Amino acid sequence: MSNLIVIAYPDVATATTVRDRLLDLQRQNLITMEDVAVVERRPDGKIKLHQSANMTGMGAASGALWGGLIGLLFFMPLFGMALGAAAGAAGGAMTDVGVNDDFMRQIAAKMEPGSAALFVLVVQSTPDKVIPEIQPYGGHILQTSLSQDQEAQLREMVQGAAAPH
Repeated sequence: MSNLIVIAYPDVATATTVRDRLLDLQRQNLITMEDVAVVERRPDGKIKLHQSANMTGMGAASGALWGGLIGLLFFMPLFGMALGAAAGAAGGAMTDVGVNDDFMRQIAAKMEPGSAALFVLVVQSTPDKVIPEIQPYGGHILQTSLSQDQEAQLREMVQGAAAPH
């Protein structure tokens, strides 16, 4: 079961830095994330989602592969690849994996203009090694699906840092 953690930051640069640090920690097998995204509330009030996975691109690549293979059966591999890529891109654009985009927009609408939030869907982690890596960036816990005790401990550890970079 995954746990959702939403942390607010004063700007998109800090949220992006923490996201990138978490991705590094995932490569070290210290955390496993189902999804990680940065949501920015621009100064003009518009909301911008910075997803970690590009489903349109992955769908197009997958569709091109399958379309090419099917096209080989009918002696039209290029046509099959083109058709498969278009179908895969369309399917990928409509796919929403991980944290729901509408939910992220709802949270962002309540944030101050110019700020950002990091949405992390954690499958498993080693908190005693992960939290010290993101603690220097501070942040404010907006929401989690953790137990009350786990959330209180996380809040204390994250908010106890706040040395600006």
